[in-house]
Amino acid sequence: MADDATKITLRESEIPQRWYNINPDLPAPLSPPLHPGTGKPIGPAELAPIFPMELIKQEVSMDPWVEIPDEVLRVYRLWRPSPLYRAHRLEKELGTPARIYYKNESFSPAGSHKPNTAVAQAYYNKLEGVKRIATETGAGQWGSALAFACCLFGLECTVYMVRASYEQKPYRRILMETWGAKCFPSPTDMTNAGRQIRAKFPDTPGSLGIAISEAVEDAATHDDAKYSLGSVLNHVLLHQTIVGLEAKAQFKLAGDYPDIICGCVGGGSNFAGAAFPFIKDKLSGKDITILAVEPQSCPSLTRGDFRYDFGDTAQLTPLLKMYTLGHNFVPEPIHAGGLRYHGMAPLISLLTNKGVIEPRAYHQLGTFEAAVTFARTEGSLPAPETAHAVRAGIDEALKCKDTGQEKCILIAYSGHGFFDLAAYDKYLTNQLQDHEYSREQVEAALKELPVIAEPSA
Repeated sequence: MADDATKITLRESEIPQRWYNINPDLPAPLSPPLHPGTGKPIGPAELAPIFPMELIKQEVSMDPWVEIPDEVLRVYRLWRPSPLYRAHRLEKELGTPARIYYKNESFSPAGSHKPNTAVAQAYYNKLEGVKRIATETGAGQWGSALAFACCLFGLECTVYMVRASYEQKPYRRILMETWGAKCFPSPTDMTNAGRQIRAKFPDTPGSLGIAISEAVEDAATHDDAKYSLGSVLNHVLLHQTIVGLEAKAQFKLAGDYPDIICGCVGGGSNFAGAAFPFIKDKLSGKDITILAVEPQSCPSLTRGDFRYDFGDTAQLTPLLKMYTLGHNFVPEPIHAGGLRYHGMAPLISLLTNKGVIEPRAYHQLGTFEAAVTFARTEGSLPAPETAHAVRAGIDEALKCKDTGQEKCILIAYSGHGFFDLAAYDKYLTNQLQDHEYSREQVEAALKELPVIAEPSA
């Protein structure tokens, strides 16, 4: 392929037919999820009330590859394969010898990577006879993706949207409702968890932990409903690996291979989707730097503890061993709402703990500065979440400018920022502020973590 190519594309016939499962390749086994009441390892029967059995099987599978159902592939073809771009104009603006690429997931109907798992989860729920799916959403990317997927498979969809984002991003709500979903600002008065939080903290901006509590309670108390999660869990990260698998094929066409991969992390699904197929190569000896980028205002990987914690505020979910700031941690209402989660996917947490992944945290203003630079060179407007990966990619390219190294950089471009123009308006008019929690604030949240002994092998 010519060195001046801008867009590297695959044919529909080249969409990967299988998802990559990183579990068998891990440098150490994952710690098992634990029952929230007993603290004992949890089994499939205990997860069945909220998840369809096929997803439970994928959660614990040790098969290196999982076949993608034909029905899911047919929906994927609406936007997949997604293009891999060479960022020539950004390279020129930075004056860097680095080669910068970005895998653009913004072309999906929902505008992000999220439908890669939403479609799969809706399909498996439909297969099991489920009538309605309940879920949470932060910035609204996941909620709109699941609303889209449920619409295609004839399922009802109930979305509990973090109140701060519900108020900041009304067009995400409208998009969900256009696809037939019902969207509520969390915490609500519709669940016990929501009512308790509102009584204790009437002015809370909400959090993903609170919204998860409401969605799980909803699913667990209605026989016709199941719960769906847009990140964190193994099966979610599995579905997203189609991104990195396509990228590997596209780099082969381009005659290139990344030295550095940058992805934003909240729960971890976008990052895992882009990075895991390359991490497989790293674990086999390939020299790659893998950067997981989070906000300074919700720094689970860089300032949290690696231990067991609940995935939600009301302590309804299984306990997962992960990097966490504490299930009661409520981040500031920054505009990267999809990254405002207190914990991190167990798979990403383990790989970070083992030194395979390098975490990095950025302030809000620096990420928006990078996003504007990207928009003014490449034309695409990144979501505030995506801007964290863009910031890291630009910083790595500037390092190459200083050293003269011609490294290849891949940015996981997880979604567009068309519904985030209010945030860009605040940035451009100098109304945005940075926020960083003091060590004392982080320690206060960590003190409320459950004391759980590691289960014996």
